[in-house]
Amino acid sequence: MKNKTVELQDWGLIDFKSAWDKQEEIFEKTIRHKIDMRQLELSATNDPEIAKQNIQTSNYLVFCEHPNVYTLGKSGKVNNLLLDEEGLHARNARYYHINRGGDVTFHGPGQLLCYPILDLDNFFTDIHLYLRTLEEAVINTLSDFGLSAGRYPGFTGIWFDADNGNARKIAAMGVRCSRWVTMHGLSLNVNTDLTYYNDIVACGISDKATTSMEAELGHRANIQDVQSSLTRHISTLFDMTIS
Repeated sequence: MKNKTVELQDWGLIDFKSAWDKQEEIFEKTIRHKIDMRQLELSATNDPEIAKQNIQTSNYLVFCEHPNVYTLGKSGKVNNLLLDEEGLHARNARYYHINRGGDVTFHGPGQLLCYPILDLDNFFTDIHLYLRTLEEAVINTLSDFGLSAGRYPGFTGIWFDADNGNARKIAAMGVRCSRWVTMHGLSLNVNTDLTYYNDIVACGISDKATTSMEAELGHRANIQDVQSSLTRHISTLFDMTIS
């Protein structure tokens, strides 16, 4: 039986490495449980009592913000980070080469991070549909604030004016998936300091701009309101029950 209940967690402003470690702990625990669950299922054919045990996996939807940090995905190019150690220190920023997909990106205060740690066996086993569904949730969230955004064919994430020369990206995505368990996720620029993107070739795309809700609206947005909207749209699109 599928478990579509998802535990909502808000980690607040948290160091990137600390959040990465916490994600990894939940991720690995879920995978181990799936392996144990499979063994129980095989045993249950000969033992009805085992079949009665609770063998469902858990799901989590994590939100947070990070102090200034640049992260490079496993398929990214290190020269897309335009800072050396001295430059990172001057920008009061850290750098990590991590195990998600995608290239280099920036995280900082005023940017909303969403880390779904889901067992997709509870929802659907299609990683491309997973990414497109997260994108749709961001599009719907931006619409709640009067902003019309969409996809850019050939690229992940969410964009404004993708069909003309003024294309600019507002949300980036990068995930890891093993045994259909996910981690990492998406970042949405709400009130982000966009000058930090001058120090990278964001997502490996050299000829496109990066934007934020604040820049598009002309005023700051309430990040908790954005989080509530995004939670609602993710739960609806994935048919989740948030706890």
